[in-house]
Amino acid sequence: MSANNAAIVLRVMAENDLPMLHAWLNRPHIVEWWGGEDERPTLDEVLEHYSPEVLAKQAVVPYIAMLDDEPIGYAQSYIALGSGDGWWEDETDPGVRGIDQSLANPSQLNKGLGTKLVRSLVELLFSDPAVTKIQTDPSPSNHRA
Repeated sequence: MSANNAAIVLRVMAENDLPMLHAWLNRPHIVEWWGGEDERPTLDEVLEHYSPEVLAKQAVVPYIAMLDDEPIGYAQSYIALGSGDGWWEDETDPGVRGIDQSLANPSQLNKGLGTKLVRSLVELLFSDPAVTKIQTDPSPSNHRA
């Protein structure tokens, strides 16, 4: 099935996905928008900060995006209320979710897969009646986002 017709399926990230996530978070097209060169994470840092148990304590749900049974990206959702500094610090609605996402490989860019990933994530989140709104905050200079 071609990428244009295949559905992106999101599965909850597992502990054994962390080495793969580490590799992705160090790819230049992700580093550019997710922390920058000075913030490239080590494997130990990914194991410490991205384990599903740690993220759950921060009300973050991590996902691996799958296309034709192949992992193609990372996404996360979080309860915006009380999640720290940023656009959400004045949020008063506990139903608002923030999202972040990235595609794993530069060859996947500019093919509509990011849009499909976001659509799948939004559909998944809105299947929960407690979710009232979904927001994201890409860099204004990230024209692909």
